[in-house]
Order: sequence, then C-alpha cells, then structure tokens
Amino acid sequence: MLNRIPAAHISGLSEGMVFVRTKRRTSLFLISFIYCSHLMFSQTAGTTVQTPVASFPLNSLHGLDAVNGKAEITTYRGRPALHLVPLPEYRNSDGAMLAILTERDFKHGTIEVEVAGSRRADSAPDERGFIGVAFRVEPHGSKFEYIYLRPLNGRADDQLRRNHSVPYSSHPDFPWNRLRAENPGQYESYVDLEPGVWTKMKIVVSGTKATLYVNDAPQPCLIVNDLKLGDTHGQIALWAHTSTDGYFSNLTVREAVSAK
Repeated sequence: MLNRIPAAHISGLSEGMVFVRTKRRTSLFLISFIYCSHLMFSQTAGTTVQTPVASFPLNSLHGLDAVNGKAEITTYRGRPALHLVPLPEYRNSDGAMLAILTERDFKHGTIEVEVAGSRRADSAPDERGFIGVAFRVEPHGSKFEYIYLRPLNGRADDQLRRNHSVPYSSHPDFPWNRLRAENPGQYESYVDLEPGVWTKMKIVVSGTKATLYVNDAPQPCLIVNDLKLGDTHGQIALWAHTSTDGYFSNLTVREAVSAK
C-alpha cells in the first residue's frame, strides 16, 4: 500500500501578478491563466487544441507530494534536479516512489521531462534503474498509468533484454509481468539508453492512447492503444522504483482540450 508523505513547500511570489504603472496610479492585476489561454489561442469547433506550456524546472518542492520516498532538490550533472530517495522501510521493497504534482489535473496532452536513472549501489544486481512518468494519478497514488525506462537494458548484450527497455504498466491491476505474460512484446519496446545519463522523455496522451518519444526522436518508440484505466484524468507524477537512484529535471506539461 502506498504511503503518502507531504513534501515541504517553499513560499515565494505568486505567479500571474502583474504591476502596471500609469500617469495617474499604479494598478495590480491578477490575470487568470485560463482566461489568457482563451485570448491567445483560438479554438475551432470539434477539434482538439493545445494550451500554453506550463514549465516546472524542479528546483523547488513547491506543489509536490512524495509517496514511499523523500523528494529533495540537488544538483546532478551540472543542473538543478529533483532526487527521489526511498524511505528506510521501502529501500529493499519491490515498490515505487512518486513525486505527485498536486496542483494540476491532467487528461490529454503532452508531458516532457528529462530523467537520469541508475541502480542504487546497495540494490540487487538485477535491478535496471527503472525511472519514468506516471499520469492520470488518482488520490494518494491509488491508481495510475505509467511509462518508464530500464536504462541498464538499453545496451545489454542480450537482444531480449534490449527489447524490454521501455515498458508501459498500469497500477495496480496491470503490472509489467502480467502484461508481458498475457501480451508478449505488446507493451514493451527497445530504445537506446544509458544508465545515469540525462534522457528526454516525451509522452503524448489522447483518450486511451499514449505514445513515448525518447531524446527528440521523430517517431515514437512505444505505442499504447488501450490504456487500462480508460479515458480518465488525474494528476501527474515523477516515478521511480525504490531500487533506483533517480533524478528529474525540466518538466513541462502542455494540456490538450477539446474545442466547443
């Protein structure tokens, strides 16, 4: 069972506050992000349009809740990064850690993030540095879809292991081993990966379909046409296995909405 640990919040200036000075007075305007979207992006009936990009540099814990682990801000390979560390009671478990974006609801759109995952020094030798993104996360991480990387499989001297470099799973009812047993090869694929190296993931979600692009490739390396939770919505989370030394940077989210 997932254990929800609230992360520390860092206070700061409110976003969306703009000061405008005129000859007669200074006025303070609070501009709604949604209102600006309607002004800046036209919509055509019956189509799906992209909203502006929301950026999360991951140099603060503001708006994040950690599950089964502790989120901390550090520097990794020359850039600010969020580091997920398992709680002591989960260090040797076959479980996952989440850092959930609590202030954003996501249904359709594009999620981009850079990740770096490797096997923790004290973990078992058959661990693969599992790291990725969960989406449509239900409260407290009770259910979610997720696509992740197995960095130590990317350049393995074994074709079958390479073919398992990029899996899709759905928590809790469709773990990787069930999907592999029932549909061999359908929910896993190959992509070139290196452990501990910054790797860009782009996940595009629409209805019950999700596609993964790695390192700005023009074509997806994984296509999922039947997301197991259906056409639902929820939060976005950074995901890593408890055996992983995992880092995240430069998260962006562009939501897609259906025009009315």
